Amino acid sequence: MLQPDGHSVVALNERSREIFRHVVDAYVETGEPVGSRTIARKLGGSLSPATIRNVMADLEYAGLLYAPHTSAGRLPTDAGLRMFVSGLLQVGGLDATERSAIDAHCQAAGRSPEEVLSQATGALAGLARCAGLVLAPKLEAPLKHIEFVNLKPGRALVVMVDESGNVENRVFEVPKELRPSALVEAGNFLAARLAGKTVAEARTGILTELESGRAELDELTAKVVQAGLATWSGDRAGDLGGALIVKGQSNLLSNVTALEDLERIRQLFSALEAREQMVRLLDLVGKADGVQIFIGAQNELFGMAGCSMVVAPFQNSREQIVGAIGVIGPSRLNYARIIPMVDYTAKLVGRVLDR
Repeated sequence: MLQPDGHSVVALNERSREIFRHVVDAYVETGEPVGSRTIARKLGGSLSPATIRNVMADLEYAGLLYAPHTSAGRLPTDAGLRMFVSGLLQVGGLDATERSAIDAHCQAAGRSPEEVLSQATGALAGLARCAGLVLAPKLEAPLKHIEFVNLKPGRALVVMVDESGNVENRVFEVPKELRPSALVEAGNFLAARLAGKTVAEARTGILTELESGRAELDELTAKVVQAGLATWSGDRAGDLGGALIVKGQSNLLSNVTALEDLERIRQLFSALEAREQMVRLLDLVGKADGVQIFIGAQNELFGMAGCSMVVAPFQNSREQIVGAIGVIGPSRLNYARIIPMVDYTAKLVGRVLDR
């Protein structure tokens, strides 16, 4: 007898695994409940409908299946899908056509990084028939020059030039009583510590030095340094850094089979528009390597049943996670096909952006 066990993996014998697999396969294919007679036919009559019903009742007791209506067949629960994906799924591979389509959309020639990511996300969305999304990195090359320029009382400009020759200017607030020499001193302080590094690479050491009092700067100059770093790093409220790109939302409507599905998709659209939540993708995928799968209420971004996200991080040449790409859709995704697709796209994007 199977025992109900929350989110842990339930031990299944060979017969139970086979029946459970048929229920999940039918759900992924049609979204409809499957009954014991249908499974008996698929098994070629090797098991009777009565035997299959008993096994399905055990799977339901274990929290892996449920009956949407009293006389209907069974559907997998979110916990059942999670167990299936983590323990029973046989992941396929990309065929040559899919690989070529992704390769073509990720070509970097003549395109900005944002354009490459937008194209890659659109290709992933189209192939997976889901919504595709990417949290694009705030791309930073090592710095060559940094300078602070006084604008007016309480406002200053930080100018940064990277080793590729790109120039970026940002305005930020400074203490109104700041003397002009403090800006020069702050610029010299950062220049000595940022040369040849990105802001992200040098930031922790600089802030530690300021907090421990090792830096020979007066209080106002230290505030300029901290404010300049915060402005550039996107630490201030409302500046989340990076760019969220979402493509293919209309794909979510292509397989809607019931009114409750339509309401679920409407909620999903709302979640996709909530940028403050979506930027948490990096936190989610940064805790482990490879493809991450979030099914139903396990997905902290949405907190609702019936939706899934398959997402993978991409890295720079220093093996730092700088972004994430994946798909979002109803929980009956074709995981065996989509997982290798997301994995391949993430690795390809990382290599292309690092050229």
